[in-house]
Parts: sequence; structure tokens; C-alpha cells
Amino acid sequence: MLNILSDLKLTVISGFILALLLVLVVRPLMGGGFLPDAAWLAFLFRWLHVLSGVMWIGLLWYFNFVQVPGMPSIPDDQKPAITKVIAPSALWWFRWGAMATIVTGLILAHLSGYLMGALSLGILDGGASTPIGIGMWLGIIMWFNVWFLIWPNQRKVLGMVKAGADEKAAAGKTALIFSRTNTLLSIPMLYCMVAAQNGGFA
Repeated sequence: MLNILSDLKLTVISGFILALLLVLVVRPLMGGGFLPDAAWLAFLFRWLHVLSGVMWIGLLWYFNFVQVPGMPSIPDDQKPAITKVIAPSALWWFRWGAMATIVTGLILAHLSGYLMGALSLGILDGGASTPIGIGMWLGIIMWFNVWFLIWPNQRKVLGMVKAGADEKAAAGKTALIFSRTNTLLSIPMLYCMVAAQNGGFA
């Protein structure tokens, strides 16, 4: 057991194996079959969507609640540990977590039959998909900010692309503003996502 827990890859693989075992053992006991049906496939993508979203929003909140506020108190000679090692790795998981969240969310919406209703903010289905549609659009805006505003500017800040001192300073401000924008949007976005399933607008 300690061998599994000492290696992150083995830990994650073991987590997925455990989840698969739960599907194969518990699902049939609860009346489900061994073969996936359409409802279970939609559930699978809901689970993957939540899993990806935890990675994405968890890292967004890490940056905004931990890393950025903590940087001024780190001695200058120790800051490269963050900017050269931790931040680039965290940003890789951050942006791909965002991509996986959007892709699985769109697949889930399609499988569940509300994709067009949600994207139209309920116009196409008499308002039934308005709450989830608002959440989806907030998520899409946040995804856009990650890929086209935060990440390109962070590459300049971290020295991954050439930039002068003034350009780095401007890039840092832009990345911070849109990271904070995403932090702000994450709160109503998560409310809409949960409310759409649990009557939060009723």
C-alpha cells in the first residue's frame, strides 16, 4: 500500500481502478447492469466533468488564495522555486483541467439532451435550461480567459517566452486581473451548476 501512495501516478491509477471496481461490483447490486446504457454514459461524463472541474477550480483558488498572496513574503532567492518549478507545472494542470471541464461538460449536455437549450440560455426550451445555461456560459468565459489571456501572459511572466521588463509587468497585471475575474465568476458559476440539479432557482 505504501508503494502505491509513494508514487502519484500509481495513486491516481489506483483511484481509477477502485472506482471501476465500484462500478463493476456495486452497480449490479443496486440494480444496474454490467453494460453501460445511455443514462450511465451521461453519469460517467458528469463524474468526469466534476473531476476535471475540481482540478481546474482547485488550482484557480490555489493561485488566488495561496500562491499570489504568499509571493511577497517569499525571499527573492527562493522565488525561482515557485516561478521555475511549481507555477509552470500547476499552470499545465490548470489549463488542461479547464479544457477537460469544458469538453466533458459539453459532451454531458449533449448526452443529457440540453446542450442547445443551455447554450441558448433557455430560449429554445422555454427556460428549462436557463440556470445550467448561465453556468455553462460563465464556464466558457472562464475557459477562454485561461487559454487566451491568463496562459499567454503567464508565459511572459515566467520567462517561457521573451519579454522585456515592461512587457512582463504588463503581462503580470493582465494575468492577475483575468485570474481574479475567473475567481469572481467561479462562485456564481458553481452556484448555477449545483442549482440546476437541485432547485436553487425554484
